[in-house]
Amino acid sequence: MKYDGILFDLDGTLWDATEAIRVSWAMALESAPDVEAPPTREQLENLMATLFPKLSKERHRELFDACCKAEDVYLRQHGGILFPGLEETLQTLSRELPLFIVSNCNKEYIPCFLDAHHMHSYFQDWECIGRTGKQKWENILLVAERNHLKAPVYVGDTVLDQEAAQKAGVPFYHAAYGFGQVEGAPEIQEPRQLLELLQD
Repeated sequence: MKYDGILFDLDGTLWDATEAIRVSWAMALESAPDVEAPPTREQLENLMATLFPKLSKERHRELFDACCKAEDVYLRQHGGILFPGLEETLQTLSRELPLFIVSNCNKEYIPCFLDAHHMHSYFQDWECIGRTGKQKWENILLVAERNHLKAPVYVGDTVLDQEAAQKAGVPFYHAAYGFGQVEGAPEIQEPRQLLELLQD
């Protein structure tokens, strides 16, 4: 293979946790009398900026922190939706190359994914902004450096993922089955296609 490691984004690339997050946030906000209604799936996709415009920034932070804590507990127990063929693909890939996760999330989010879906054996390392305070492109470089990767590739589903890979100076594959639109990058329509692209 022409790469010596594969780094993955998480949301929209390995799983869809939106519905599980919606449920966990609804649970967290049940006891908040100043919140009219818990967020819908669509609102969650736009995050906190537009959810509760009448509340103060301090209250936004309090609610966000409460939701993240509930989210971590719920996701660890229930998981999200894995994309079709993902586990079989990871199983095959991990026999050939070391696999990693780099995502913009809190420090418990990736462990929730690994725990809920029993994925620890497939991934050798992971990193996130919640643990390092660094941007995604910096975390890509960090994971590559500490795992002695000379020719890694990054797989993600959004333009932000593409830009992070470009800033880190690594090739990018677009997970077109995910949440975002990307131009000018090799595409995979399902995880299994990654096996074919990596052989080219």
